[in-house]
Amino acid sequence: MASSTLKFAIFLGSTREGRQGLRVAKFMKNQLEARNYQVELFDPLELKFPLLEKAFHHYENKSDAPQWMQDCDTKLRAADAFVVVSAEYNHSIPPALANMMDHFGESAYAYKPSGIVTYASGIGGGVRAAMQLRIFLGVLGCLSVSDIFSIPKVHEALTDEGKPLNDHMISGAGKLITQLEWMAAAMKNHRDAVGIPK
Repeated sequence: MASSTLKFAIFLGSTREGRQGLRVAKFMKNQLEARNYQVELFDPLELKFPLLEKAFHHYENKSDAPQWMQDCDTKLRAADAFVVVSAEYNHSIPPALANMMDHFGESAYAYKPSGIVTYASGIGGGVRAAMQLRIFLGVLGCLSVSDIFSIPKVHEALTDEGKPLNDHMISGAGKLITQLEWMAAAMKNHRDAVGIPK
C-alpha cells in the first residue's frame, strides 16, 4: 500500500524564548511515527535559518547554494506531505516560519498536501494564525486539508517531551493525520502515475 511509504516534513514556526511549539512538534512527530511514517523536523532554532537573502531556487547552479540549504531542499522534495506547527504572533503567523519556508521555491511543495496545527497558551488555540496559513500554504502549492488541529492551553495539554495530557490531543491529531495521509497517498500515487506538470 502506498501510504506505508509516506514521508512527512514538520515545520516548527516559533523561535521565541520559552516556546511551547517544540512539545507540539514532538507530539506530532510521535503520532506520525506511530503509524510507521518517516518524519523530518524542520526547527529554525536547530537549523539556524538566516534571514532570507537568497532563496534556494534563485541559485542558477544549485551546487553553489550552502550545503545546509541543499540538504533541506532534498528532504522537502522527498516529503509527501507537510505538517505546519504554528504559534500565533500578533494574530498572525510567526516570522521565523515564513522565513524558513520561503527559502525554498513552490516546486519543493507543489502537489503535496499540508496539515495545520496551531497552539496557544490561551483558549483561542491559534486559529487566527491558521486562517492565514491556509492562504500561505495554498500559494506555495501544498493545499491544507480541511481539518485544523488547534490546541488551547497548550501548557496543560502536553508535557515538554510531547506526551499528551488529555484525550483531545489523541483524537484531534488522529483526525488531522487521517485526512492528511489519505490526501498524501492519493497525490503520491498520481505524481508517480502521471508526473508533475511543467
